[in-house]
Amino acid sequence: MTTQIKICGISTAETMAAALDAGATHVGLVHFEPSPRHVSLADASRLRALARGRAKTVLLLVNAEIELTSAAIEAIKPEVIQFHGSETPEWTGLVRDKLNMEVWKALGVKDKPTLAKSERFLGKVDRLLFDAPATALPGGNGTSFDWSLMADHEHQMPWGLAGGLTPDNVADAIRQTGAPLVDTSSGVESAPGVKDIGKIAAFCNAARNA
Repeated sequence: MTTQIKICGISTAETMAAALDAGATHVGLVHFEPSPRHVSLADASRLRALARGRAKTVLLLVNAEIELTSAAIEAIKPEVIQFHGSETPEWTGLVRDKLNMEVWKALGVKDKPTLAKSERFLGKVDRLLFDAPATALPGGNGTSFDWSLMADHEHQMPWGLAGGLTPDNVADAIRQTGAPLVDTSSGVESAPGVKDIGKIAAFCNAARNA
């Protein structure tokens, strides 16, 4: 099965085109002001239009209030909403039940018990995204976690791998974990929030050929 590829934190038309041309299956738009990858709802809507019909647009929110969540979904109309904060299974399940779109939840992986706790999202999300533990920001910090933790974990639902993935290590990450989807943000940047077209192409190529 071909590995799905998500390029997250896209903020310009040029880098959106680069991700689409490189074969990304998912493109991520971050609406979270503390992030260097934050885009306004208006800009996100314009970027989303470029991806329509070519890749799934993933809207990333962090502990957003109901009003902001509703406004963002209405403005962007993504195929997927990704919660990347401390959102509960009850909240993600409510959103999933009420809306006709995929719901993902990112979880920072510290140890085996973290993976065990992920099962509380069973039936409450469509995909779990296993990431490095949060530091200054909830994601996009360029750090990875111990991939060996995934070796014998029995996944109960679709999942993806994030955290410190780059063109140089993504193939190894896929081989070690069997990840059906890989997600990168800082790993294809030349500076925080500045996507590098060459790195985007190299990442997608490496992931496809893992």
